[in-house]
Amino acid sequence: MYNINQLRTTDFPYSSQTIYFNHASISPLPVRTQSKVKSVIDQLGRDPMHYFLTDGLVYAEQFRQQLAAYINASSEWEIVPISTTAAGLNAIAQALPWQPGDNLLFCEMEFPANAYPWLSLARDGVDIRQVTAVDGGLTLAALEPWVNDRTRLVAASAIQFFTGHRTDLTAVGQFCHERGILFVVDAIQAIGHMPIDVQAMHIDVLATGGQKSLMTLPGQGFMYVRQEVAEQMQPRSIASNATRDFLHWLKYDLTPAPAAQRFLNGTSNLAGIPAVVESLGLINELGAANIDQHTRQLADQMAHMMTEMGYQVISPRPSMGPILTFKLDMSVTAADALVAQLAERHVAVVKHLDAQSNPYLRASFHCYNTLEEVIQFGEILRALNQ
Repeated sequence: MYNINQLRTTDFPYSSQTIYFNHASISPLPVRTQSKVKSVIDQLGRDPMHYFLTDGLVYAEQFRQQLAAYINASSEWEIVPISTTAAGLNAIAQALPWQPGDNLLFCEMEFPANAYPWLSLARDGVDIRQVTAVDGGLTLAALEPWVNDRTRLVAASAIQFFTGHRTDLTAVGQFCHERGILFVVDAIQAIGHMPIDVQAMHIDVLATGGQKSLMTLPGQGFMYVRQEVAEQMQPRSIASNATRDFLHWLKYDLTPAPAAQRFLNGTSNLAGIPAVVESLGLINELGAANIDQHTRQLADQMAHMMTEMGYQVISPRPSMGPILTFKLDMSVTAADALVAQLAERHVAVVKHLDAQSNPYLRASFHCYNTLEEVIQFGEILRALNQ
């Protein structure tokens, strides 16, 4: 394991002031990432074109190569920057050659970013099938009865935003691969917490924003599209640099760029690209498997503590982590007040509602959180409940 005390001092100094258990909403930037962004903005303020043609191109290459290595893509050209998970999945949804009567499947508990792009296809005659959740997320056993010979796509979260349920990506990916069904993964809660091998898991598309598990700037993420899958797609949103001969500006030619590069969306976020490189560098230093082990332990400890305090924990065990969610037996107004009281005591968590508007409290951890913080959170919650 890595040295958590050193990590908190060097990259997350504000952790001494706040118990931050809200990484599934938005993560603090590591100090090294902040420094890199400030440096890039300074260069953009002096000579932006010089930066664009020098360091900007270097970082763009590092972005592709390092992310490809991190998820075991077969080529760096299968990696493309996107602004958000929703932007990437919408682009995929609109680029596929759907036929009336085709169907696609996702779990009934998906975050809207991995639901709305698919639901919008109903206007084109696509049959949208929402699979009943089991243990707070998608399982292969629940998925199978919904699949037939018109199933074209299965979308899943690697880690479910509300319950923390982990999809068995290997099992679902193998199932889809054997049937020629596209497997699309929303990785925003998982990409910095657990190893993901897109080839071994037969993932065809992986999309993620950067502001949660990846601990980088909001508005900058990435998408992986398997090359042979990308070559079958015709994007409807087409930017100048998403075409094969894009440098010939006045020769209008809609021929898509090779592989995932056909999903480029114009000038890149010149500060966001190096921010991803910096944050990914930290995650690689710590090791995704180590982060996974650590945050699972924190979630497990909090689950024991919340159960002893009488709360109903809905995060499935033993696969929980980095998200731990428990039910609040109170009104929504009271739940909001509780979150505000915790914030006044420098504890950051979030309230969520289920489909029936029952309130829950969600705690989500990352690499630098500690067991001591979990214990302190429990003590604060007990005091507020007295």
